[in-house]
Amino acid sequence: MSKGISILKANLIANYASQLYVTLVGFAFVPLYVKYLGAEAYGLVGFFATLQALFNLLDLGLSATIARETARYHGGAITDLDYRRLFRVLSLIFFTIALFAGVLLFMFSDVITDHWLNVESLSREDVLLAVKVMAVSVSLRWMSGLYRGVLTGAEKLVWLSGFNALITSLRFIGVFGSMWLWGYSPEIFFIHQLIVAIFEFAGLLIASRALLPSLVGTKVSIGFSFYALRNRVNFALSIAFTSAVWTLVTQADKLILSGILPLSDYGYFTLAVLVAGGILVITGPISGVLLPRMSRLHAENRNEELINLYRRATQWVSLIAVSGVVTLFVCAESLLIAWSGNVELSANAAPILKLYAIGNGFLAIAAFPYYLQYARGNLHYHLVGNIVMLFVLIPIMVFVATYYGAIGAGWVWLGVNGLYLLTWLAYVHQKLEPGLHWKWLRQDVVAISLPAVGVGIFATFIHIPLTNRFEMLLYTAAIGAMTMAATALFSQSVRNKILNHG
Repeated sequence: MSKGISILKANLIANYASQLYVTLVGFAFVPLYVKYLGAEAYGLVGFFATLQALFNLLDLGLSATIARETARYHGGAITDLDYRRLFRVLSLIFFTIALFAGVLLFMFSDVITDHWLNVESLSREDVLLAVKVMAVSVSLRWMSGLYRGVLTGAEKLVWLSGFNALITSLRFIGVFGSMWLWGYSPEIFFIHQLIVAIFEFAGLLIASRALLPSLVGTKVSIGFSFYALRNRVNFALSIAFTSAVWTLVTQADKLILSGILPLSDYGYFTLAVLVAGGILVITGPISGVLLPRMSRLHAENRNEELINLYRRATQWVSLIAVSGVVTLFVCAESLLIAWSGNVELSANAAPILKLYAIGNGFLAIAAFPYYLQYARGNLHYHLVGNIVMLFVLIPIMVFVATYYGAIGAGWVWLGVNGLYLLTWLAYVHQKLEPGLHWKWLRQDVVAISLPAVGVGIFATFIHIPLTNRFEMLLYTAAIGAMTMAATALFSQSVRNKILNHG
């Protein structure tokens, strides 16, 4: 048990260190992209990110399936042969889908360039080449998800975190070397991203295959049969549908606005959403560590430990997410100015940032019942909840974003995630763990959140003159530290950690 806890801590630390590095590098270099490439070219970068997210629609729940089955394999729930057969089948499926989707996107690059993207100053040839390179890059990066699933399920997150940091350095920092040598243009930027995607794919493939059990000397043939998927179809299809809905929910506004706004304005919108996405970035490492560990605890029939881990993780996510939301809400414009140095951009993006930050905070906490269902291999309630979101959220988002732009999309994002948190979670918890919900909500969410909200309200009534970017950054950091400290005092899990190390 102590070994399992040590692995969990090491994975969590590595995940956070990697995510912190990835986030800081990404945020630090975005203003430079806008400066050297221009806002319109950065709009292409935002569209590239949206395409990568939309490719998740093709996943069909298979990457989550291999991650969970890898965790179950290491928990002794399935045999070496069964696991190898499953990996072989999924590898062929991933390759086929990636090839088909990449070729299709490549073929329609002219349509996207001429009839979807609202290009003003960039040449058609530059944009067309960029879209074609995107098609190959997103296919490779999407297929890498299978191998990430193997590494995640095996809890090799220390290695994976280091590799992610390396890839981030090559993508965000290394690209300036390429552009310095061959020119600051969209073509050079996206060709560089393609080369990095090839390297990333090869590295993950080699690392994941090294973890596969060897069947040498067993006199059995792996063979090829879709029978290996038979017992996982329901779980995979549930993941597939909910992942598709999730992708539509999180990317619909970006896709719609990419066809409405000029690319330069879309680039500014992308900046605001990127900063607000920091809420999910800083809470993401916890879920990345939590899913394989909870799956393994369930496979070993250790339900009490599973629920205790679930509640402790909720407290940590509430602490981090709410502190981040309050900080971004109070310091939105100051942070954007400190980050970008552009006063006009910051004034326009700050209202969008505030709305998306609150919505992302709701989302980070509302995700927890999904983790519980994932560990148990039954996503029925998550599936139903997402069906409702599919038929309610998407039409509203399309309408509001079309007529009210980015601000309207932000209000929809906030409202729907808040409503989901306040209603659906109570029902799901009652079905999965009767008697858990109100204790979970009161002790693990609300009690921790209120102090941070109080600090935020207090901060809005105090006017501190800020004359330069450094002071704005320092002010933002101070508000973040205050909210984090106030929140930590009301978290039993955090207090225990402090006392045990005091």
